[in-house]
Amino acid sequence: MATLSYEGCNFFRQRLVLSTLSGKRLRIRNIRSRDDEPGLREFEASFIRLLDKVTNGTRIEINQTGTVLFYEPGLLYGGSVEHDCNVQRSIGYYLEALIMLAPFMKSPFKAILKGVTNDPTDPSVDLLKATAIPLMKKFGIDGEGLDIKVVKRGIAPGGGGEVHFSCPVRRTIKPIVFTDPGKIKRIRGMAYSVRVSPQMANRIVDSARSVLNKFIPDIYIYTDHMKGASSGKSPGFGLTLVAETLNGTLLSAELASTPQGKGDPVLPEELGKNCAKLLLEEIYRGGCVDSTNQSLALLYMTLCPQDVSKVLLGPLSPYTIEFLRHIRDFFQIMFKIETQKADEDEQKGGDKVLMTCVGVGYTNLSKTIK
Repeated sequence: MATLSYEGCNFFRQRLVLSTLSGKRLRIRNIRSRDDEPGLREFEASFIRLLDKVTNGTRIEINQTGTVLFYEPGLLYGGSVEHDCNVQRSIGYYLEALIMLAPFMKSPFKAILKGVTNDPTDPSVDLLKATAIPLMKKFGIDGEGLDIKVVKRGIAPGGGGEVHFSCPVRRTIKPIVFTDPGKIKRIRGMAYSVRVSPQMANRIVDSARSVLNKFIPDIYIYTDHMKGASSGKSPGFGLTLVAETLNGTLLSAELASTPQGKGDPVLPEELGKNCAKLLLEEIYRGGCVDSTNQSLALLYMTLCPQDVSKVLLGPLSPYTIEFLRHIRDFFQIMFKIETQKADEDEQKGGDKVLMTCVGVGYTNLSKTIK
């Protein structure tokens, strides 16, 4: 069996996730070989350990300097897993990959992840709960077992958060045609604060509303202030906003405060306004899936039965473009990409991309038949 070869540390998760799903072996060379500290970082090693926990029979070889990784995937096993995520990256970094893998495991999946729930770099757990879970339901991955729950909130850099993720298994997922985003009907949000005054969250809400109220009346942003043991180890605050359309499209944006001891501190008012502007930008970009979940939608489309799936996306992010290249390598699937220019009369935002593909007919062979 051929082994796919790559170089460098970029798109590390994409490669390992697609390798696990396609069953193709993978070798990555020159991982930060020119850096002062060559090799895998702690959070990448933690990610490999997590993949090892959810699969059975996976073979992983790493050379002494950590600059070469060989990965031979085993079967996705599922079950209950507990994992301490490295605090260099938030739980969202690990959870995004688990959301891609969980429906195709042998038994229903339950994970307890501990670490940082909100940081400025990765999608937060709140964002994934608000946008990725409804997207999974569109592909027929639903049921009582599908949930993401924040038990403890942990802000970067100290972490101390805890998240429970559970997902049912599916033998196949269903193709979708999702090409009309529809008009925005309401905006929901959540401002959180931990180990700072609860007033911070209220200040964020007021400033975000001052921007959004000009556009739409149906806005509800609730505040979440966790105390004591469930508030993690570091102080901080942030905001997650989700705009919902009449057709069930969810577009999101979020901002978190600067971690303690890193960079300039940010005011709650400033954060609220900037997050509201980010949401407006996301709405302008449009599409039926927001930029955070583009690659998740494309992966599920690839794994659909041999039928046509169509999804309208906003401009593709660089991460998504690379993801499409990797899908071609691992699954030999090419998407038909049609650009739709924005109508100047209707002023419906930026240029859109209509993505069409025929699925590979992926079947979850390890799922036990009841």
